[in-house]
Formats: sequence, structure tokens, C-alpha cells
Amino acid sequence: MSTSLIQVKNLCKTYESEDVKTVAICDVSFEIQKGEFVAIMGPSGSGKSTLMQMLGFLDRPSEGEYLFEGKNINDFSDDELAKIRNEKVGFVFQSFNLLPRTSVYENVELPLLYDEQKESGRNRPKVESALKSVMMEHRINYLSNQLSGGEKQRVAIARALVNNPEVIFADEPTGNLDSKSGIQVMKILQKLNNEGHTIILVTHETYTAEHAKRILYVRDGGIIADDPVKNRRLAQDGELLK
Repeated sequence: MSTSLIQVKNLCKTYESEDVKTVAICDVSFEIQKGEFVAIMGPSGSGKSTLMQMLGFLDRPSEGEYLFEGKNINDFSDDELAKIRNEKVGFVFQSFNLLPRTSVYENVELPLLYDEQKESGRNRPKVESALKSVMMEHRINYLSNQLSGGEKQRVAIARALVNNPEVIFADEPTGNLDSKSGIQVMKILQKLNNEGHTIILVTHETYTAEHAKRILYVRDGGIIADDPVKNRRLAQDGELLK
């Protein structure tokens, strides 16, 4: 059994519509260990978001194997995958995906409510701890639409943290933020990684990717490079992908 948190072998994803077949990901193989901070970097249309959706149990591969904690996800039903996704995975999206006109507390608590064995009254310590991790505990009673973009993303990170997941997926987390707020969000992700959380970041921006410790470069549905950040001089956005 693999000791890797994530192990991908010859992974492919093909979409078919009528007579048209589109290959989004083809023959991709890699491993990610627990505690890593990995960026999946590539231009629009490269397949990086499709790869993240499969790694985060939002979609299944057409071919190949995906082992999570040594278990092949093809062996699980959709309901079992949904349970794993809620318990083992946290998501941070570009558009925040917070409930409008709902309090910060309620937004962060939401993943805990999917577990029928957990009572709402016992959730507050976990919610407060998650908000403290992203320095947003002072906004706990604010409505989400009273927050700035950077604050919304920090709340979204707290929501991803509240279940203490094995891995946090961040899909273009700085895409809707100004540069100052974006840097703050990336520093929070670095801090969480230093505390032991596994982070998988999807981005097309070099300055965002360089906050990770390892970068998988994706182009045309395949991985063209897999490098530790410290061993590669990062070029301007897109240069390495030409």
C-alpha cells in the first residue's frame, strides 16, 4: 500500500459530446506526500482545473488510477466519495462561494452541519479556532456581504479548515483580489502548510505559484515539469509554458 497521501498513475480525463471527443488530461502520473505545498500551474485551458477536480473528488478519471491514502477511488460509490470529500478535503475557490447575507460564523460552520453526528451547539470552538487561524475572529458576527474581497477569501479558507481536512485545494484563490490582499491570502496558506496542512494550489500566476514548495507545470493536458521551487528560477508569467 502506498504511503503517499495522493498517488496518480497514468490519469486521463476525456469529455465526449455527440461526435466530439476532448482530451483534457492525458497520461499524468505523480505523488504528493502529506504536508506538501504543491502548485499546479498552467495557462487557461491547460487542464489544471480538470486535474484539481479529479484530485478533489469532484469528478472521476476516464482512465488510470487515483489512490488517496492508498485507496483507489474507483472502488468507492458516489456517496462514499461525497463523504470523503466532506471529511478529508477543504476547498477554496476564486469566487469565495460564501452564502450572502449570512454571518461569517454560519458560513464557516457549514461543512460541520453535513455530519449528522455533530450537534450545532458543539461547533463554536472549531469555528472560532478556524477563524483565528486566518486572523478573522474579530469578524465572526459580520455578514459575508460586509467583508472586503480579501476578508471573504480568508473566511473561505477558515471554512475549508474547520473539518481539519487532510488536504486543502485552492483554485485560483487570488484571482479576484488586489495584489496586497492576494499576498496576505498566500501567506496564510504558507502558514497553514508550515503547521502541517497539505496544500494543493491551482494557478496561472507565477508570483502566486512561487509561494508553494513544488510546482507541477501543466500544458496541453500533460505535466511538462515537476520542480521544487528553490531549484528553479521562476520566470515571468507563462514564460516556462511557451
